[in-house]
Amino acid sequence: MNHFGSGKRHDVDMTEGSIFRGIVRFAFPLLIGNIFQQLYNMVDTWVVGNYVSNEAFSAVGTVGPIINMLIGIFMGLASGAGVVISQYYGAKNEKKVSQTVHTSMAMTFLLAIVFTAVGILMTPAMLHMMKTPEEVYPESKAYLTIYFSGMIGLMVYNMCAGVLRAVGDSRRPFYFLIFSACLNIVLDLLFVLGFHMGVRGVAYATVASQGVSAVLVMAVMLRTDSCIRLFPGRIRLHMDVLWKIIRVGIPAALQMAVTSFSNVFVQSYINQFGTACMGGWTAYAKIDQLVMLPMQAISLGATTFIGQNLGAKKVDRAKAGVRTSLLMAVCTTVCISVFVMLLAPVLVRIFNQDPQVVTYGTLFLHILTPFYVLCCVNQILAGALRGAGNSKAPMIIMLCSFVLFRQCYLYVMSHYISNTVIPIALGYPAGWLLCSALEALYYHKVQFGRNDLIEERAA
Repeated sequence: MNHFGSGKRHDVDMTEGSIFRGIVRFAFPLLIGNIFQQLYNMVDTWVVGNYVSNEAFSAVGTVGPIINMLIGIFMGLASGAGVVISQYYGAKNEKKVSQTVHTSMAMTFLLAIVFTAVGILMTPAMLHMMKTPEEVYPESKAYLTIYFSGMIGLMVYNMCAGVLRAVGDSRRPFYFLIFSACLNIVLDLLFVLGFHMGVRGVAYATVASQGVSAVLVMAVMLRTDSCIRLFPGRIRLHMDVLWKIIRVGIPAALQMAVTSFSNVFVQSYINQFGTACMGGWTAYAKIDQLVMLPMQAISLGATTFIGQNLGAKKVDRAKAGVRTSLLMAVCTTVCISVFVMLLAPVLVRIFNQDPQVVTYGTLFLHILTPFYVLCCVNQILAGALRGAGNSKAPMIIMLCSFVLFRQCYLYVMSHYISNTVIPIALGYPAGWLLCSALEALYYHKVQFGRNDLIEERAA
């Protein structure tokens, strides 16, 4: 049986047809799905901000860098698996696609055990490193301990969803995210308003909802008639495939993890300005995540598009896909940024009604939103390079920009120039600018060629 064309097609061959429609068809359900995925933490933040306390609001909203540090490692490896699968899929190599799927799931289960233990053990040290205020610390620790205890659901969902997206199927992961996000809202309200469980309630609701999404996407993998079908008895590590996943995924994993670790220190700079400022930054961060989603969805679309087309040896079409993706991301981000600038106070009040929190949140949005267009360049080009199997260059550039440069900027600014909140906040767009400039220069010099094909380099 030819699993590339049998039965009802949920996967998408992006090596033929309109480039724009192909990317939109892939990216749009992914975008909506990512919006619902963001609702997990956003709803948690909204519930505690409106029905618990400002301390609980800050506790849930400021632990993102700690969560993302571990999740970033896994997501980088998952992106490596997606790139390998998309290139094998484009090359119509059914056997290697299947081996990569089973290797990816074995890796996921092993890492889930390790990351759960590490996450729980490192929580107190990370909170102290962030200079978490005493009144916020107990709630933050409780939320993180519960979150890490149930993170296997998040990991399984993201790996399985990444496998489906690698072959162009972004719709079914999207449907499952909608269901689980709605479930999370119901459970949040039930545990907090009905059972008065506070921060612990929203943590349990998130873990339960993520577990449901994992079960649903696993069921699809177990029943599909495509070449990505999962057979439990075949789940094991194929070392040659694992090496390819690691080679592509480790640079992205290190970049995400180290960037998140550096954001622990950035959060410590924000925390020193008090609970109200922390609350304003929390509200800004939630809105920031939404603004970034369209360009990130388009970037993931570009990754799959480039992976499939380079696998099919269509280099010119891959390059055209980068140009189309960049234009789409810039136009979308500019429109969203104008909307955010005009409605900044209203958007902040959704999360917290405290006047001081609203003032700080509005200030951050007005200062930082005009710079989001810079992120389009570094997000799209990084996604394109990863789709080509080149994760090392984006890793080096992003680490230099978001970690080394940003930490130097914050240290110099706070110690020698102006230790006030606005110059500190501007450390973000300063890093975006440097990263975009370096990635644009690198891409213009290198672009794609035969050396970007996984099969070619493995030979």
